[in-house]
Amino acid sequence: MQETTSTTECHVTHLESAIDGTRLDSDCLQTLYDGRPIWVRYDLDSIKATVNPDDISRREPTMWRYNELLPNRTLADIVTLGEGMSPLLECPRLGKALDVPGLLVKDESQLPTGSFKSRGLAMAVTMAKYFGVTRVALPTAGNAGGAAAAYAARAGMEAFVFMPEDTPAINQYECVQAGAHGFLVNGLIDACGRIVGEGREEMDWFDLSTLKEPYRIEGKKTMGLELAEQMQWSLPDVIVYPTGGGTGLIGMWKAFQELRELGWLRTDKMPRMVVVQSSGCDPIVRAFDSGERFAEPITNATTIARGIRVPGAVGDFMILDAVRNSGGCAISVPEESIQEWMKIGSRAEGIGFCPETGACVGAVKHLSEAGWIEDGDEVVIFNTGAVQKYPETMQSVLPPLDCAATQDWSEFRKRYSGDESPESVLYLS
Repeated sequence: MQETTSTTECHVTHLESAIDGTRLDSDCLQTLYDGRPIWVRYDLDSIKATVNPDDISRREPTMWRYNELLPNRTLADIVTLGEGMSPLLECPRLGKALDVPGLLVKDESQLPTGSFKSRGLAMAVTMAKYFGVTRVALPTAGNAGGAAAAYAARAGMEAFVFMPEDTPAINQYECVQAGAHGFLVNGLIDACGRIVGEGREEMDWFDLSTLKEPYRIEGKKTMGLELAEQMQWSLPDVIVYPTGGGTGLIGMWKAFQELRELGWLRTDKMPRMVVVQSSGCDPIVRAFDSGERFAEPITNATTIARGIRVPGAVGDFMILDAVRNSGGCAISVPEESIQEWMKIGSRAEGIGFCPETGACVGAVKHLSEAGWIEDGDEVVIFNTGAVQKYPETMQSVLPPLDCAATQDWSEFRKRYSGDESPESVLYLS
């Protein structure tokens, strides 16, 4: 029988400025320091003396099983919708098509709000509630807004969500369904962020924007903790990750450093972290290619992969530091290829790849052809959201449905006698 995660002690020692290392108090609500994000730091020696991987393996399979490495004070503090461990799926057919036999997909679409945003917002709302926040606001490219609305509702908070006017309809609906105040903005996520910032004093809301509080990173880092445990406390050679604000990549890299210091990993090998962006919005790729630590914001950013349509990331230097320290790279894929890679991936494995993950599939193909991904490399792609949340994108890539007035089986056999997959669905009367 699996144990319920429990803790009697929080192992957070302090918060720390990511830009210059300034030590900050962890016992009060914090946002940015000098305009830049903040790390949460732990007493890892104390954690090592308290818990080990065998203890964790006996706990319930949720993100909260890593409680000692998270900032919540007790289990009574947490705001949860039952965030289970997302599956790590072998993908042999897609791997063969990409010439990467050791291909795996970690499918975050199965989390409570249909994307990896469940992790970060569960933790951010948990800590906001702990510090007495009753009203939150954030800008969103889509999935974060739905997750924030859901967890705010769970916590009994009021939520204000600002999103670009072309945000997928499902994301708009889920915000309103959960009781949030949803607003469409004539602009991109940076314009939405300005509105949230401008309204902070007047509206007395707490800003849950990406990396503008320290705890979304801690929720997102559970992707890395889970991955290590699912791989028997080892890590893959390469992690391919669609990157907008970059909290997930930053969080995973932080998790790997903490695991190595704890001595829980069976190897000192660290994965090479790959940032994937679209040619329509690739500020991190441009900074990586030019050797810069900070990225210039993109103007007129456009991509169907809304989750990576972030013209300027407040944690740009944290993303680039992680990529370079890991020996990784940053790559953009042609915007016009994303839908085709979504379709190829889904048809090969049955996994509903979202547009952001479609970009990753294309990136793996390119890196494999270039020899950057080597023979025998174990590669993990993160599927960050459920494709069902992108009906507009699916509608534009799928052919029209066929309608059949009669059950003409001879015609049916003739049409589908080959080896090719059907391009449509027939409705039979």
